[in-house]
Amino acid sequence: MTQRILITGANRGIGLEMTRRALARGDVVSAACRTPDKAAALDELAAAHGDALTIIGLEARSEASVQAAAAALAAPLDLVVANAGTMNARGGLTDPGHTEENIADSLMTNIAGVFFTARHFLAHLKAGAEARAAGIIPRIAVISSQMGSSERAGTTAPIYRATKAAATNLARSMALELADDGIAVGAWHPGWVQTDMGGAGAAITAEVSAAALLQRFDALTMATSGVFETYEGEPLPF
Repeated sequence: MTQRILITGANRGIGLEMTRRALARGDVVSAACRTPDKAAALDELAAAHGDALTIIGLEARSEASVQAAAAALAAPLDLVVANAGTMNARGGLTDPGHTEENIADSLMTNIAGVFFTARHFLAHLKAGAEARAAGIIPRIAVISSQMGSSERAGTTAPIYRATKAAATNLARSMALELADDGIAVGAWHPGWVQTDMGGAGAAITAEVSAAALLQRFDALTMATSGVFETYEGEPLPF
């Protein structure tokens, strides 16, 4: 059965590739990004896939923006992918990139953005009665990172690590809160990916990561809700 998917941060990197692959397999995608008027790659996909792709404006840091985007989307959803994220500095304590402004941006995008997205698209997940009847479980997928694992702590990018630890914690909390609603939640490490954030020397392509992530989202059940794992399905320590 065709799935109805919302993906935030869909204009580039992993988000764009997940959008491309979901469309290719026949899903209906709402691709959310901060500046849809500058999302040329999404425009090309829209031209190729017609009504199967809707491009929507959504600033993950702003609850008002997320709420407005949710209010404008009438259709139910089967999967919400909280993918929007940022890394503003890679160094340790003395990195000058760790400014108040950059830290606030990281906190609001990587943590509050996940919360706002789940909060305001929750009603869309609850509305998918037809999909439930066909055996599709409504799900929230949080794109986290193994860098957020306390057992895999490191000296680089401490603010990014902290925000991803919080995002994973949010996913775990939401899994518990939404269990009675039959909504499954998980958090995933997408791999070290060749994107603007990961760099050209990263281990895998965005295509590899996106394809594997979609498979993991499909495999999520109420029994496995609350997982924190890699794009290949390897469990990660919290």
